[in-house]
Formats: sequence, C-alpha cells, structure tokens
Amino acid sequence: MRTQVAIVGAGPAGLLLSHLLDRAGVESVVVEARSREYVEARIRAGILEQSTVDLLREVGLGERLDREGDVHRGIYLQYPGERVHLDFVDLVGRSVTVYGQTEVTKDLGRARAAAGQEIVYEAADTAIHDAGTERPYLTFTGPDGRAERLDADVVVGCDGSFGPSRAAVPDPATWERTYPYSWLGILADAAPSTDELIYAWHPDGFALHSMRSATVSRLYLQVPNGTDVADWSDDRVWTALAERLGLDGWTLTPGPVTEKSVLPMRSFVQQPMRHGRLFLAGDAAHIVPPTGAKGLNLAVADVALLAPALAALVRNEDSALADAYSDTALRRVWRCTHFSWWMTTMLHTSADPFDTQLQLSQLRWVATSTAGATGLAENYAGLPIGF
Repeated sequence: MRTQVAIVGAGPAGLLLSHLLDRAGVESVVVEARSREYVEARIRAGILEQSTVDLLREVGLGERLDREGDVHRGIYLQYPGERVHLDFVDLVGRSVTVYGQTEVTKDLGRARAAAGQEIVYEAADTAIHDAGTERPYLTFTGPDGRAERLDADVVVGCDGSFGPSRAAVPDPATWERTYPYSWLGILADAAPSTDELIYAWHPDGFALHSMRSATVSRLYLQVPNGTDVADWSDDRVWTALAERLGLDGWTLTPGPVTEKSVLPMRSFVQQPMRHGRLFLAGDAAHIVPPTGAKGLNLAVADVALLAPALAALVRNEDSALADAYSDTALRRVWRCTHFSWWMTTMLHTSADPFDTQLQLSQLRWVATSTAGATGLAENYAGLPIGF
C-alpha cells in the first residue's frame, strides 16, 4: 500500500488529522491497534474549549455537537463554606461545551467513512521505519493476519503514550512529573446535581462533579496512588462525594454506577515533536493531568497546526510550516502544562498544613479577584489555536 500521510492511531487526533488533510486534498491511511467498537467506547475527556468547538464547526463536524452538546458559561470553585461561580463569558467572552470524546470520535469516524478514507482497525505489531529519511513506511499485521507494508511521504504518530511513535524519535528531551495522588472516577446513571462543573477543595481531598448528559453524571475523588477500585464500594463512593461536595442547601443525587476506574495523575512533555518525516501529535508527545481539561483540546490544536503544514509539504514541497511545527506546538503545550499543574496543585490536598493555607489563599484570590478569575477563565476556555 502507499499513501501520502500514514497516521498511527484512530483516536480524535488521528481521525481529525485525516479529516483536515482530506479537505486539503491530501490522502491518508489511519492504522489503529484496537477495534472500532473499542475506540468509540473509550471513556475520556468531555470538555471542549471554544477554539475546539469553532474548528469542528468550521470543518463540517458541528451538527450533532450543536444539537447534543451542553454549553457552559463557566465553572464553580468550592472551598469550605463557599461555592463561587466563575462566568467565562463575562470574563473573557468564551464558553466551553460538554461533549464527550467518545462522541467526537464517533462523528469523525462517520465522516471518514462517508469520505471513503481508509482506516485499518485491529492492526498488530505496528512499527515505523526510516523515519529520518524521505521514504518512511509502516509495517503491521492486518486483522486478517497478513503482514502489511504502508509506504508514505509522512508518518504521524497519534497513538498515545504507549504506541510505537513516541519511541521512534531518537534521543528526545523529556520532562515528567508524577503527582502523589490519583483520581477515582465513576460514571453514574444519575441526572447531574449541578448545571456546571464543580471543582471542590476539601480537607479529605479534591472532588469534581462533571457530567456527560442530562441523565449521566461523571464524578471524581482524589485518592492515594495505588488505590484498588475493589476497596471502594458504590456506597463508599457516594458518601465521600456527598461529604466533599456538600454545601448547605444543596444535595448530591446518587444513582447506579456503571463504570469505575482509577486514573493516575502525571505530566509529560517530549521535545521535539518531529524527527525527519515523523511527526507526533496529542498524547504521543505530551500528557497533562485532567484537572485543567486540556488533553483532548491540546491534541486538536496540534493537528490543526499540523494539517496545513503537511499539505504544504507533500503537495508543494514547502517545508516552512513543517519545520516550525514542533516549536509552535510546544509553546501551547507548555502553557497548558503549566495551567494543568496550577489547577492540580491548587485543588488537591496534601499532608502539609503549610500547603493547605497556600491553597486556600489561592482559591480565595481566584474567587474574589477579577484578575485572578480572568486568568483561570482565559486558560480554561482555551487560547486561540496557533497561540
């Protein structure tokens, strides 16, 4: 097989890149290790920045998003005895939209199928070869068990932190921070008890009330690293959530828990995001803790930069944008990495009483200062793509 751009990974980053390249007249083939059913069922992020929403609309992917997405003007910040609403629209003129990553993936998969773009699911043992040359290629075992080779002008790794693409960049610089806590997350068939997300600092640990729809809630608790889900019964989870999110005059509505998992918290950045004709995007190059709702949005920003760069490279042999891609993308990556670190360290408790007083001081400042609230709103609602 041969194509202009070989994309490893059929998550939102890979599928959106294929979609954007198609609109620019560039052909691509997407190779994915998992089945389509698995990819479309993965529970991931659910908050879209304004710039992400604008891009999806611009490229013809906004119909179901506009119909089913839930536009939020802001978030609630909570600390003992206080719950303060930060209105992003008033502060910075931008909102966010609750629309699950699974739904974005489904929309992109349908768009790729309608355009006749090839996606190879259930590809095993994918490897990247000759990335430092002008003739890179992939090898993999297809779903029928046959060995395959895919030649391309460019290879793009959108295959997350455990795929082959990250490791194919020789001698990168890396930065990593592992946080001393995790999130216990649940999905519940329960109508949300809030109209917008609640980020709550509590002496027992952070809690977050999010949602996926009018009938499904997504909630999180700060727990120690190494926590076993089996130690947290549904009753224990709901009791802890009610305690940490509790406020006079407000009640948390429980419901049947349909999914439960523990999510470690870490930050990771790899530089550069390019080696020869191999480019990295999304989690293949960087990981952020979910507190700032940046993971999916960073991936979208990466491929929004990368698509025109690759179109210019493979169609016109113009390498200027491709040469600038890594440095340009990393400016936004580090801004979002800092914001995610800042939100995480402000809201998650430690055993240090000095940290406690610093956190409460910071929360009070954000809640009562227009300057503080504006800084949070600008970063959370999202900087323009290309920042």
